[in-house]
Amino acid sequence: MNKQRKKLIYRSWHRGTKEMDIILGKFADKFIPTCSEDTIASYELLLKENDPDLYNWISGRENPPEPIASNDSLRKIIDSYK
Repeated sequence: MNKQRKKLIYRSWHRGTKEMDIILGKFADKFIPTCSEDTIASYELLLKENDPDLYNWISGRENPPEPIASNDSLRKIIDSYK
């Protein structure tokens, strides 16, 4: 696994809120090692968002704005969260 992917996994487990650490950390452990470069790019964009917004979007409390709503990684996280 390359350095970029290792950093993404680390950042996923060290978000700042326990809920997002668990959700994103488990997702990253499962998908980041084998996903495409396009998925890596879309996931990096998601990690720039703040935790309360991400949690609300993933849990279905709020609808994400465009272009986040069409982010492939967000859809994969939502599917794996259910």
